Amino acid sequence: MVVVVVAEGRVVMGRPDFIIIGAMKCATSTLHAQLAKLPGVCMSEPKEPNFFSDDEQFARGIGWYESLFVDVGESMCGESSTHYTKLPTHPLAVERMRQHLPDVKLIYVMRHPVDRLISQYIHEWTQRAVSGSINQAVDRLPRLIDYSRYSMQLRPYLDAYGAERILPVFFERVVRDPQVEFERVCRFIGWRGQPRWQVEDDKRNRSSQRLRKSPIRDALVWNPVSNFVRRRFIPQGWRDGIKRVWQMKDRPRLSREQQRKLEGVFDEDLAMLGSWLGADLSCQNYRDTVVSTNLEWCGPALGS
Repeated sequence: MVVVVVAEGRVVMGRPDFIIIGAMKCATSTLHAQLAKLPGVCMSEPKEPNFFSDDEQFARGIGWYESLFVDVGESMCGESSTHYTKLPTHPLAVERMRQHLPDVKLIYVMRHPVDRLISQYIHEWTQRAVSGSINQAVDRLPRLIDYSRYSMQLRPYLDAYGAERILPVFFERVVRDPQVEFERVCRFIGWRGQPRWQVEDDKRNRSSQRLRKSPIRDALVWNPVSNFVRRRFIPQGWRDGIKRVWQMKDRPRLSREQQRKLEGVFDEDLAMLGSWLGADLSCQNYRDTVVSTNLEWCGPALGS
């Protein structure tokens, strides 16, 4: 833990030793929860302080950020804010982070870029941040594409911190062999011991099962009285049927034209990412390559 204030020999506040910087909808919540269960590791609450990315959060001052890591003794500290890799939405995150955390370790989780985009669309649909079909949303909202452009998001961090302080992690490898990948993450952050991936957390945060926001519904349903009545007297089958009114019925499907357009954009970005990792990466071969190959940074290619 990076100590900031010491009073009478007791650690009062500190700063994180590592940060999960993204990407959005790549199981960062699951990884955060798994790390939080390790002895000697303190993960921030809230999970996503977004301090270095969001202007209103940064305006609260470094003291507020340090207060998220209070009285944790010798524990290793971390946080997880996917806003830190949401260019061009949050352009100052790297500069601010480098100023206050020059030695922090960074974890970046990636997923097939099209799959990640679809998952983000589902999430934003539940939040009522998008409307219309996924094909319409892709045309209207560049962020759906930008947040899947991994080399674009990583380049500023590689320039600021160097490859040795950034761990590339792949969602597909975590799904296939979570224990092995969790051990790799723990070695990177310097946690000593034999970690154990806890399976009960694997189904955390599934966007397709979330309900679309409805302030009136939530006010009626989640007050203590109606919550008691619902659980006590309404059968589970009825409750599930009512939930489906606010759930997305089917997984969104991209048109063939939209799929080709996205693959063109993402293939260019993945080619750059692959050059840094010593692999030929494209949308077509992404899943097989990241699952079958232990991808690590290759020094010479990072300078390109």
